Amino acid sequence: MQSFPAFHILSARRVIVAGAGEAAARKARLAAAAGAKVVFIASGLDPHLTAEWSGRAEFDARAPSAAVFAGAALAFIAVDAHDEAAALARYAKAAGVPVNVVDRPDLSDFLTPSIVDRGEVLVAISTGGAAPVLGRRLRERIEAILPQNIGALAAFARSFRDAAAARLAPERRRAFWENFFDGPLASRVLAGDEIGARNELVEYLNRSQASAVAASGVVHLVGAGPGDPELLTLKALRLLQSADVIFHDRLVSDKILDLARRDALRFYVGKAKGDHSVPQEDIERRLIEFARDGKIVVRLKGGDPFIFGRGGEELDAVRSAGIPVFVTPGITAATGCAAAAGMPLTHRELSQAVTFITGHAKDDGEPELNWRALATLAHTLVVYMGVGKAASIAGRLIEHGRAGATPVAVIEKATTAQQKILKGRLSDLGVLVRAGGIEGPALLVIGEVAAKADGVLLEQLELAERRAA
Repeated sequence: MQSFPAFHILSARRVIVAGAGEAAARKARLAAAAGAKVVFIASGLDPHLTAEWSGRAEFDARAPSAAVFAGAALAFIAVDAHDEAAALARYAKAAGVPVNVVDRPDLSDFLTPSIVDRGEVLVAISTGGAAPVLGRRLRERIEAILPQNIGALAAFARSFRDAAAARLAPERRRAFWENFFDGPLASRVLAGDEIGARNELVEYLNRSQASAVAASGVVHLVGAGPGDPELLTLKALRLLQSADVIFHDRLVSDKILDLARRDALRFYVGKAKGDHSVPQEDIERRLIEFARDGKIVVRLKGGDPFIFGRGGEELDAVRSAGIPVFVTPGITAATGCAAAAGMPLTHRELSQAVTFITGHAKDDGEPELNWRALATLAHTLVVYMGVGKAASIAGRLIEHGRAGATPVAVIEKATTAQQKILKGRLSDLGVLVRAGGIEGPALLVIGEVAAKADGVLLEQLELAERRAA
């Protein structure tokens, strides 16, 4: 270790910034964010910098000297000329002020790290000046995995430190906090439910039951996106990595499940047409049972849990049981398919609206929809779970006025390596599905925008079949 990491307390203390451009402004912003009183020493300040800091910083017009730096907590030198930078650094050191010279570690007493700022939680990354770009890359990775509310969690815990110390013996206190940070109450704070978590933690502390912090669990309904693991949201990834129990459906790939915590319990509760191996009521019951056992439970669904995912039913069931429940949205299949096919769902000239419908009725019959309205509106129609009903859906739309020549697209397993995109006319939709060997999961897109899909035409499929024969 060539340098020692330390955090300076700068609140209400003077910090000198020497420089007139953007590099100086960046250092000033860092110091101001830490509560420092910023003082600029430079001639010919950039007008934008002067406007930004007017009323927020001091501007010292004196000629540089040790007296200018005297009493400051830190100094930043951000000037281009080497001789000027070296002279300013000497003045700062003569005044006993630690100095950082931008891009000159040889003149510096300390280095400015790459910073991840989450309020109470501050992460600093340094490469010792050897590779600043690498430091920024590491910061970006930490930014991606660190919850935005981690600072609020730290502040929440701080507010209970005295109460925990007063009620718990030292040997129990550590176990208490480990249970807290690993358990469902921390999950609730990160989800924004500080009031509920506070009330429950107060109750446990009043009983002096450190081991009971994990007694009340939480359920997260989480969208896994359209298939590509890289389209998983950052919050969904964090929840997967903190879950004790995961219930997942058939649209969640192994690649996504591989991102989950290794020791989490996993239960497959997928459904397919005509095959509901785990009844919905049983799924809801098991979510509640595990949460009551103090577990962080994730119900992981393909796409978005609130778009044809029965997320509403599960939300109602868990709420009715008095269990805290939170919803993390995912990229729904419609937008994933559209992006994969290079096809907008709305277009200023072609479609001013989009409607999502399901092609799957509760008893495997035809969905009860206003076919006349769906056929006559000049908009995009996206059909979920419609592969098995493709021909009848097309027939109903044509019967109620939609032109048979309306472009359609069929997108199967979008955003994955097995992705297949076909396109044709509404009148041929059933044939297109059969000829393309579409089995699902797949979406049907009906409307003028479908012509823009980057897919294989029905005519090309038929030609390939004839050549193969």
